[in-house]
Amino acid sequence: MSRLSVDEAIDLIENAELSDLGKMAFDKKLELHPKKITTFIIDRNINYTNTCWVDCKFCAFYRHVNESDAYLLSFEEIGKKIEELIEVGGTQILFQGGVHPKLKIEWYEDLVEYIAKHYPTITIHGFSAVEIAYIAKISKISTKEVLQRLQKKGLYSIPGAGAEVLSDRVRDIIAPKKCDTNTWLRIHKEAHEIGMKTTATMMFGTVETTREIVEHFKYLRDLQDETGGFRAFILWSFQGKNTKLLEKYPDIMKASSNRYLRLLAVSRLFLDNFKNIQSSWVTQGSLIGQLALKFGANDMGSTMMEENVVKAAGASFRMNADELIELIKDAGEIPAKRNTNYDILERYA
Repeated sequence: MSRLSVDEAIDLIENAELSDLGKMAFDKKLELHPKKITTFIIDRNINYTNTCWVDCKFCAFYRHVNESDAYLLSFEEIGKKIEELIEVGGTQILFQGGVHPKLKIEWYEDLVEYIAKHYPTITIHGFSAVEIAYIAKISKISTKEVLQRLQKKGLYSIPGAGAEVLSDRVRDIIAPKKCDTNTWLRIHKEAHEIGMKTTATMMFGTVETTREIVEHFKYLRDLQDETGGFRAFILWSFQGKNTKLLEKYPDIMKASSNRYLRLLAVSRLFLDNFKNIQSSWVTQGSLIGQLALKFGANDMGSTMMEENVVKAAGASFRMNADELIELIKDAGEIPAKRNTNYDILERYA
């Protein structure tokens, strides 16, 4: 079977019956995951700072450095959060922050080294391509050197955050200060070249077209063909509450569950070289998050012990491990706890 073209994927998104899309995506998932195992991870999203100069219009989390509620966590505060994660069986921290205008490479090296030394059982999955790009700029070094220096201190992998939609037209509207499409792709390629795996994401539901969404898929598929360095793809919808983007574009409608499931199904079909597709129950809620397992997703992501960014924009869905396990079982699949590598740690048959 030949690969989906951009035009074919657009046609499926816009014209296919939802039930047909679901069946196609589910069948494709079963080719890769015939044992019907759905994974999840116990981790914590630590937002080490909300101070940011990038001013993304879709973000309700950031603060400027001189605002009264801007913060930067101390290493000790971060350590306490990690200790709480370890107590509930967590294995990974997802590190994301605002793009702090004053923090250079040495601060990040010290932070990663502190965590790796004091909490050696915890995997550090952190710092988006946008953060990496700015650390390089303010430190006057290359992005590849940033990655190499942080990897040497204990950084294991980087998340796909900051991709939004990989269209410079869209990025110029919703986040004009962020790195462009080519820079995001280059940083992930550089990570792959030094043996560091990454994840890929998309935030849809702002001002993008269906073609721009599928072109985003194409960028990811092409890079995955070249490097094989992406572990997973995560799709999530724009959460507009408290954001400047919704103030400027009040006609933006919250993406429907139908739209989410269509895009998810086509991502499974188009990204044929991605083994793992994650359900975004954090933005979609538990029921659509569960239904996503019938539309190509094989992973439920994190229990989200802590999450502050999408919460600030109005999404406040929460689940613990027991709830995730029951949700997966109810969908007719076998739940399994995994680590960052998607190695299975424990099954719950």
